[in-house]
Amino acid sequence: MLLNQKLIDDLGDKISQTLNHGPIKDLEHNLRALLQSALQKMDIVTREEFEVQQEVLLRTREQLILLETRISELEQMMKPTPLA
Repeated sequence: MLLNQKLIDDLGDKISQTLNHGPIKDLEHNLRALLQSALQKMDIVTREEFEVQQEVLLRTREQLILLETRISELEQMMKPTPLA
């Protein structure tokens, strides 16, 4: 039983070494490089950059709402009052 386990372990190690140094590893490396190149050409932003821009947009919207409210208040103040 112990001999069979050692044989299985040795076989597993050999398979692992073959996969790590064989064409599959080269294929993985080439696919990874191809994918990275394609993503760079697409000009994709990182999640961190996206979140920063999302926060800037939120602050800009808040400021816009405040300015719209202020303009509305000023317009109301400039309306002539009807004479009774």
